[in-house]
Amino acid sequence: MHILDKLYGVLMARKQADPENSYVASLYAKGSAKISEKIREEAEETIVEGLRLEKSATDPEIRKALVNESADLLFHLTVLLAHHNIEPQDVFAVLEERFGISGHDEKASRTQ
Repeated sequence: MHILDKLYGVLMARKQADPENSYVASLYAKGSAKISEKIREEAEETIVEGLRLEKSATDPEIRKALVNESADLLFHLTVLLAHHNIEPQDVFAVLEERFGISGHDEKASRTQ
């Protein structure tokens, strides 16, 4: 079982948790706006570390920071998916469908 599937299971279980005792349950209680705010925050932090690594490609601390921020971003994105009962497999299926298709072609097919 993939770690995102395991995480999704835990996140779904947190829907029954007390928001006073669970960070995830507190996000669910605040709704999509708060969860999206966390995604935006983590995306910005991920971007910052990516840009830092571009300038210092061999710096192990920056590389680790990018990995950690990416994990935070994936975590909060998975929280949003779980909040709306969208399984990671649904996202993976879209990626599978797009695999092998030029990014330019795939994007053009969505705008028509």
